[in-house]
Amino acid sequence: MSSALRARLLLLSLLTAGPLHSAVIGTSKPAESITAERIAALPEKERAAWMAYLDRSQKQMEADRAALAAERTPGAPEPSMPKEGFSARTMPLNRDATWYGTDEARHVADVIVSFQTPAGGWSKNLDMSGAVRARGQSYTPNNLSRFPSPDDFDTPKDTHWNYVGTLDNDATNTELHFLALVSGATPGSAGDAYRASFLRGIHYLLAAQFPNGGWPQVWPLEGGYHDAITFNDNAVTESAETLTAVAKGARDYAFVPADLRKQARAAADHALQCILATQVMVKGHRTVWAQQHDALTLAPVSGRNYEPAALSASESADVLLYLMKLPNPSPAVVASIDAGIAWLKSAAIYGQEFTGGRGTPSGRHLEAKEGAGPIWARYYSITTGKPIFGDRDKTIHDDVSELSLERRNGYAWYSAGPQQALDAYSGWSKSHPSNGTR
Repeated sequence: MSSALRARLLLLSLLTAGPLHSAVIGTSKPAESITAERIAALPEKERAAWMAYLDRSQKQMEADRAALAAERTPGAPEPSMPKEGFSARTMPLNRDATWYGTDEARHVADVIVSFQTPAGGWSKNLDMSGAVRARGQSYTPNNLSRFPSPDDFDTPKDTHWNYVGTLDNDATNTELHFLALVSGATPGSAGDAYRASFLRGIHYLLAAQFPNGGWPQVWPLEGGYHDAITFNDNAVTESAETLTAVAKGARDYAFVPADLRKQARAAADHALQCILATQVMVKGHRTVWAQQHDALTLAPVSGRNYEPAALSASESADVLLYLMKLPNPSPAVVASIDAGIAWLKSAAIYGQEFTGGRGTPSGRHLEAKEGAGPIWARYYSITTGKPIFGDRDKTIHDDVSELSLERRNGYAWYSAGPQQALDAYSGWSKSHPSNGTR
């Protein structure tokens, strides 16, 4: 066989083998912090509110640090770090009402009160069933990344001060609801400390809310993607739900003063405007939301190294579930829901299963399976609408199997969770007229 014929056959085999995939289709860029320089570039009418917000954050950070320093003796050993754990499991919100009046529940509430930061919030991953915070002890457990790197978007500027007040992993909102439940079961002076802590926590949510109605992941501001409007872990919607419960003043929230309930109502309404404003438009059509959006531009931004700026199916489904719970939705809310559900339907994946795991030789992978689905990818490209996947080295891929084994096995790249939003919509849509997007 001649060399020319071999070349022609090789070319033919490449052409008939199907499309070639690039190992890397992009690289994630770090989200920008909220800074005075960036605020100065905003329209003049917006600058004052944002500068006041940034100043409030910086002063609160200084106060928080000073409060901890005042508890410590220079040169003396610092207390050990608090016990780490899955916070929500130690603060159950679904027990019988009588349980919240028990010694066990009140001990958890005492621990919660002790770990409240001077700003009024809480850190994440705290075991609230353990010991009450000791004087001088950190407000946070070790929340540092297990994969430290100078290029890690999650590396804090100060490794001794991170997530000091956060909405990540359901933090702060879970503490608030637990305190309200224990307060309701503890009338009189015995419950005063829980009610006072709760009120400080509500003021924390109000202080942390952006001028545009969103919330950052961490407040006082820590920088990077922590400064972004955060839909991850339902930070925005959970905070709005907490404030709505306060505004209604029912049952366990009846002790909240009327003026604070009024502020809570306004803040929840403001959050709704932010949710509507951040719904991503693609070619003139509403789609869904990103995991986090830049606070100043509202554009989707990256989170951790492996979390690209993209449309996020899981977070968007949670946002849609929140919107469908609102009473008397406006035409704008109805249109937002209609569009979001339409996008979820278009992004659904059938005939594929995300299977395997850490114990299997090939790790987690996507596999064809007749009748499987629907499932959704965690992230979809804003430009192509196709699933995308990030790795710790910030590379972005269009095939989950191209990821490092550690990341492929260690993250929920596919999920059936958004089906909950579609199921809820089937009933919700019957009682809410369409705006023409169905």
